[in-house]
Amino acid sequence: MNPLVAALQGQLIVSCQAYPGEPMRHPDTMAQVAAAVVEGGARGVRLQGLEDIRQAAAVVDVPIIGLVKEGHEGVYITPTLALARGCADAGAQIVALDATDRPRADGLTVAQTIAGLRETHPDVIVMADCDSIETARHAAAAGADVLGTTLAGYTDARAKTDGPDLELLREIVAEFPEHPVFAEGRVHTPAQARACIDAGAHAVVVGTAITHPTSITRWFDAAVRGL
Repeated sequence: MNPLVAALQGQLIVSCQAYPGEPMRHPDTMAQVAAAVVEGGARGVRLQGLEDIRQAAAVVDVPIIGLVKEGHEGVYITPTLALARGCADAGAQIVALDATDRPRADGLTVAQTIAGLRETHPDVIVMADCDSIETARHAAAAGADVLGTTLAGYTDARAKTDGPDLELLREIVAEFPEHPVFAEGRVHTPAQARACIDAGAHAVVVGTAITHPTSITRWFDAAVRGL
């Protein structure tokens, strides 16, 4: 196992992302958020956007999972080889990409994307964002280093669970003991994060519940008003 990934075992990774049009949607703000969560104990951060990655790389000393989101439909998490290379160039030690078999913007397969990335960045770690056990199988065969449950419930492959998809997590962990598996997606409480570790996750990625104040405020507002 890559030493950088090995060091993340049993640790928290925090996703620092804001959506277009939101007040916090600025690279310098996301870099500050990244620095804040590292101070709180995060051992890795996940950032979206090349400039976000660059600015965060200058202020944090933990591994960065980098990605670029383009669009909202189909494959939008690092949908091209060029963007994957851009993430690595910007300072991401781990590049995350959609590993489903849906068409990608540049026409390449996941395997071709991973191979092309390694031609120019041989030391980069690839995280496959998966939505099912079938996707995990394809990603592992394509050469992905890390398997993630990021897309579980966000495609037609599986129903959306209330909280992390622990069933899929256990399934991937059982079938791929040689691959570190990152639990990600709808991890909204410390108890759920712990449940992911207990289910075999190598590390847990938490985003919205820590770094998206608009969503957190809505949760509390609904509770206060009894909605």
